[in-house]
Amino acid sequence: MNLNLTHKNALVCGSTQGIGKASAIQLAALGANVTLVARNEEKLQSVIKELATDSTQTHNYIVADFQNPDNLKQRISSTGTTFHILINNTGGPAGGPVFNASLEEFERAFTQHLKCNHILAQAVVPGMKTDGYGRIINIISTSVKQPLNGLGVSNTIRGAVANWSKTLANELGAYGITVNNVLPGATATERLNEIITNKATKTGKSIDEIASAMQNEVPANRFAKPEEIANVVAFLASESASYINGINLPVDGGRTKSL
Repeated sequence: MNLNLTHKNALVCGSTQGIGKASAIQLAALGANVTLVARNEEKLQSVIKELATDSTQTHNYIVADFQNPDNLKQRISSTGTTFHILINNTGGPAGGPVFNASLEEFERAFTQHLKCNHILAQAVVPGMKTDGYGRIINIISTSVKQPLNGLGVSNTIRGAVANWSKTLANELGAYGITVNNVLPGATATERLNEIITNKATKTGKSIDEIASAMQNEVPANRFAKPEEIANVVAFLASESASYINGINLPVDGGRTKSL
């Protein structure tokens, strides 16, 4: 199985923590040149130091805020790099019932997730077409198959991203470019800690009680490690996944009830 990513350039968003960071580390370990994207330059500089590097590799970073799509577009365009791998990944919207959500919450989430994904895809696809190799991988959520209680805005926007992705996969497949969605279940990240803490505050239960109840919903009876999601991302980015296109792939320990 060919998982070697030597001479491939990867753009990894939200890469200073959690699944994004783990994915960047894994792609670098397989030989890719990795460009990190996040808004905190100090954290970006720290993660760069953790990436595997040999004589063929060069890693970089871009400071960008996904609430400012025009700035993101300018910064990506100015790199002058042909990217073969794009990992779209950014923090989820705040939780809460969909009925209570403000229009501004939907607009922020739409900008952060769909508009910025689209800007990045438009920036990298021409180079992918030229080189005949492209992997666009969107880190979304199992909510696109089974909406999650208390995550109304996220459920809505993630579904939009999934349909955008499937449409893009149909349009780009003939150029050697695949577009796939990885759907993490509950993963031990700062985002999960926030969700657990918010649920504990709202229900009056302890953090341990909430965490235990969430783990009990998973047949594996535990949360995922970010590295376990990153392993799937790395496979989809490789040559060995060349005929996998337009799918939603849950990586959730079996929690999602649907097939």
